Amino acid sequence: MAQETLPDRPPARGPDGAPGEPGPDARPGRLARLRRGVRAGGRAGWPRTLLALAAGLVMWPAFPPLDLTPLAPVGVALLILALRGRAPRTGAWLGFVAGAGFFLPVLEGISAVGPDGWIVLSLVQAAYFLPLGAGISLVTRLRGWPVWTAALWVGEELLRGHVPFGGFPWARLAFSQTATPLTPYASYGGAPLVTFLTALIGGLLAYAALTGYTAYTARSTPAPDAPEEPDTPDGEAKPEGPDARPSRRAFVPAAGALAAVAALAAGGTLIPTPASGRPVTVAVVQGNVPRLGLDYLGQRQAVLNNHVRVTHELAAKVRAGSLPKPELVVWPENASDLDPYSEPDAYNAIDGAVRDIGVPVLVGALTDTPDGKRVENRGIVWDPRTGPGDYYVKRHPVPFGEYLPFRDVLTKLITRFNQIPRDFAKGTRSGVMKLGPVNVGDVICFEVAYDKEVRDVARGELLVVQTNNATYGRTSLPPQQIAMSRLRAVEHGRTILVAATSGISAIVAPDGRMIDRSREFVPDLQVAAVPARTSRTLSDRVGAAPEWVLTALGLGAICAAAAASRATARKNEEN
Repeated sequence: MAQETLPDRPPARGPDGAPGEPGPDARPGRLARLRRGVRAGGRAGWPRTLLALAAGLVMWPAFPPLDLTPLAPVGVALLILALRGRAPRTGAWLGFVAGAGFFLPVLEGISAVGPDGWIVLSLVQAAYFLPLGAGISLVTRLRGWPVWTAALWVGEELLRGHVPFGGFPWARLAFSQTATPLTPYASYGGAPLVTFLTALIGGLLAYAALTGYTAYTARSTPAPDAPEEPDTPDGEAKPEGPDARPSRRAFVPAAGALAAVAALAAGGTLIPTPASGRPVTVAVVQGNVPRLGLDYLGQRQAVLNNHVRVTHELAAKVRAGSLPKPELVVWPENASDLDPYSEPDAYNAIDGAVRDIGVPVLVGALTDTPDGKRVENRGIVWDPRTGPGDYYVKRHPVPFGEYLPFRDVLTKLITRFNQIPRDFAKGTRSGVMKLGPVNVGDVICFEVAYDKEVRDVARGELLVVQTNNATYGRTSLPPQQIAMSRLRAVEHGRTILVAATSGISAIVAPDGRMIDRSREFVPDLQVAAVPARTSRTLSDRVGAAPEWVLTALGLGAICAAAAASRATARKNEEN
């Protein structure tokens, strides 16, 4: 990959800031490097720092509940414009500024557990934009840099989604594009491909802006040796002599970039998203909770009673003929926080409701581990004749929410962590289970954000997301989770049943259409005939390969840009 000329790269400066030879601390020692790192923000300059902040703020409304989806690539473009031509350490600072401007508002719902947790988590997520900013500042020196910058976005999301504690893949670029022309690409390469294309469009927009501006200024600025043109009457074109600046051909690169953007959008509309399959009638129960917030679990019996009552209402409506009889029913996560294996009242209440409706119900319940030291977050297949049978245990419990790393230290420092008296156990097997006439693939709450967990259960004919959003009710997080489910439906070509304790519950068709959707903090009952499918998408077959290939592409571009920079530096020293 060849190196591009950077017209906006500043010349070397001396200690007094004047152009000239590098100063005495331009090269030697760790202390000098530390000083330069501390001064990175100042070197970035206020215009670029504000532009980076604007980039993050512009990306935020692309996500639910605002859903201004075109702003995601626009935000990427603004960040690239802020970074291009900067040194890597300055790029890292600008990346962090953009990350803070993005994650603080997009993760605002976390403030329900405390403003400190929200701010800390947002800034930790923003820290992943440090290497992203440094990397973009490097690869924009190469030809074809819109491709390399897009690959780096995929790499950033891969890292953020795995490290530490299993990662936090919320607010990926792909999750802003769940009802756009880019959505169908998920069936080819999953969420990583959608992120790549979203960032690529942002890179192409930045390229169009740069080349278009360069062409415009070249046409509007007189050539230094050009003779003064005679006055002409208003409305008449001035003659163009041999010394005139570049013609309209100078705008061709910008036009080509915009044409590529249009081609990517149009290409998505041509990708088929099948919605047919064997019809299965399903029901999703949302029982609601007594109150919103962290203390809703204080009335565990009331939460269970709500789901039991709505299921009895479903059975009554089926007998009255006002609703078709479902072949399976799904309850949400935490529908029973009373362990039905050890508490007879909970067992009898659930069993009575299941027998009344007369079909298998997937029950979300908390149960004790055999040693009683930990808790399991289960989805239990409850049969109307044989009772509880197969079950799935959540494999990705939430750190600092469902289990506490460094428990002995943190509980002494932050008393709020005492609300997690026992850690949740991690499940060890897939959530594919037989539920009535079909195999379903179950994931629980937070797990829908993880490619691996959802891909693993996409062998089921239907996908189920059991979730509990009562703590984060009426924030941006429930609609963001629904958006993830819509993308997963297209990615795997499966109907998705989202059962939420207090909302938002939904039934999503394999092509991403919303068949039904509940409001929050009301009891709700959804019944629909949906397609059960067994065919696999290309995304299922290629698995995680697109994400790793694109990440490797971005890392390769960084290595090429770094090598080219070193070669240029050596050449300058020799001269």
